[in-house]
Amino acid sequence: MNQTTNSIAQQERGHTLLSAPVLTTNSFGFLQELMADVSIEEIWINRPGQVWFADSDGHHRLQLAFSSQSLMRLIEQLLRASGRRLDTSKPFVDATLFDGSRLHVVIPNVVREHPSLNIRKFQKKQLSLDSLVQNRTLSAEQAAKLKIAIHDRKSIVISGATHSGKTTLLTACLNEFDEQERLISAEDTFELHCRVEDWVALQTREDQAVVGPVVDLRRLIRESLRMRPTRLAVGEVRGSEAAELLVALNSGVPAYLTIHANSAASAFEKLVALSLNAGENISERFARATFAASIGLSVHCERVGSNRSVTELVEHG
Repeated sequence: MNQTTNSIAQQERGHTLLSAPVLTTNSFGFLQELMADVSIEEIWINRPGQVWFADSDGHHRLQLAFSSQSLMRLIEQLLRASGRRLDTSKPFVDATLFDGSRLHVVIPNVVREHPSLNIRKFQKKQLSLDSLVQNRTLSAEQAAKLKIAIHDRKSIVISGATHSGKTTLLTACLNEFDEQERLISAEDTFELHCRVEDWVALQTREDQAVVGPVVDLRRLIRESLRMRPTRLAVGEVRGSEAAELLVALNSGVPAYLTIHANSAASAFEKLVALSLNAGENISERFARATFAASIGLSVHCERVGSNRSVTELVEHG
């Protein structure tokens, strides 16, 4: 923990914060010091008076003086500029905050008593495959194979569990594109932050009056093909949008995507299954042949303790 976090930890041992700071447009209220600490990756709250955070040393707990009402005021403030809605008819929300961090909130009675908040902090450092080699997420050989697949316009599937480094690796891959590429990305919540010049970032949109998205990932991928992409990125494939990916891949647009799976092999099988479940009369033979012909690499990420690494890199074709 750095000096900022240490000072808060000292408050936990002897004192608590007496009151939450006044909220402003670009304010995190009583979480301001934690958000300013660059060593912290994620912050979450389960109940009033208690804050958890994760850094390279693991999970830590702090005691801070704030009420359930103060927490809800902070949540409302953070959501104000996002256009996302949170109420009893829609008790979950994902939103991108003003600094690029990702907010997730659940409110009662989906949770037992108090609002639950998670903030995954936006990492400002520029990611590249070479930087991932330097921090030992990738080997030099793995990075070389990824660069060849990108140069050869092969699609890449990145699998793993939550917090295994999928989005980090995806961002690093996108940063390998040259200035002639036009990238269209589709996500539920903006998480990708790459340095591609010709880039349009799309996210799903929710209806303020109806539960559920009115512009889902499947629609975004379909629309992206009308935007002259040379590359397509999808933040996380988990439903019928896999069918639209088949269309994109079959039309020659390489795709870079993440998916929750236990291995590189299971990620491929999950893509096939999701495309077949989309209800578009897609045959298994067509799905397998298209994915097999288009996907250059299947990459699997794992996290052990605070260390993230690529444990599988399977070449196709």
